[in-house]
Amino acid sequence: MALTKKQTKQLRALSNPLKPLLFIGKNDLTDAAVKQASETMDSHELLKVAVQDGSGLTAREAADKLAGQIGAEVVQVIGNRFVLYRETKRDDIKKIVLIRE
Repeated sequence: MALTKKQTKQLRALSNPLKPLLFIGKNDLTDAAVKQASETMDSHELLKVAVQDGSGLTAREAADKLAGQIGAEVVQVIGNRFVLYRETKRDDIKKIVLIRE
């Protein structure tokens, strides 16, 4: 599901106050990091990730690679941080209602 410009703008606004919940370091994207990202997205829908200096990946590369592995959409990449969105399948979590065009 590709996000529209209005939906991306909405998700960027929602992600602004968030703190990074996942950090990618010198080991880049390990299986454990991918598993943690997937589990976090099940309960949060929006995930802010920080790529640290020791990583061999840029934030854009890490965002594209991680999004592809967990089935998420890249919302934005700024500096060494990026934001991913994936709708949760859980019913006990309040879901983000995206704008319809």
